[in-house]
Amino acid sequence: MEPPTSQVAILQKISSIVASQRSLDEMLGEIIGLTVQVTDCDACLVYLFDHDTNEIVLQASQVPHASEIGTLRIKVGEGITGWVAEHRSVVALSTQAFDDARFKRFPILVEDTYSAFLSVPLVSSGELIGVINVHHRDVHNHSKDEISLVSFMGEQMGTAIGKAKLLEQNAKLQRMLEERKVVERAKGLLQRRHNLSEEEAYLQLRNESRRLRRPMKELAEAIIFAEELNKRASLNDPSLK
Repeated sequence: MEPPTSQVAILQKISSIVASQRSLDEMLGEIIGLTVQVTDCDACLVYLFDHDTNEIVLQASQVPHASEIGTLRIKVGEGITGWVAEHRSVVALSTQAFDDARFKRFPILVEDTYSAFLSVPLVSSGELIGVINVHHRDVHNHSKDEISLVSFMGEQMGTAIGKAKLLEQNAKLQRMLEERKVVERAKGLLQRRHNLSEEEAYLQLRNESRRLRRPMKELAEAIIFAEELNKRASLNDPSLK
């Protein structure tokens, strides 16, 4: 027996997202939207795993949490969310989730006052990527189809998010390399122009960046641009050399 059209559409949407090249933020937004569509929940939170600290970090939310995004951290094994991360297993509580022995309340999360709670791991080839939390204000009996769909989403989207995170990390590394090249070039110009050591040139760049409250890369680019202007002027007027 085929699943209802709505479920078929959701499965197709998940496949489409997994095959796409969406950014990490776009991917997280898609997870929130699909989860709300599948569960008709009152709140949805998505946490991603930080390998360096062994914590899961809040990265997306249906209910606005501007100050908590990227800062709210839960240790693996802490609370229901941490338990799900540790065991890679689903937890579905239809009512009074806060009475569960594993529950840990975070006062800044209004969702922790809600009654029903579904927590599903985001995984990729068995590796933890994060956790999806689904909240209902009132009693909510999670159907098998609902749990299966969110679990399937966790498996499929976990792989997509893993790829998106890798692409984002590679892009960040590329930006860092480009910034280093620009700073090194500007540092060399300062060394030659003012007869400075490499360390003195770097400190001058850093201190000026702090004083002007401008990124070091931006300041380095300005120094390089000024040098190129001087070269052009010198070519037009030899007396400026």
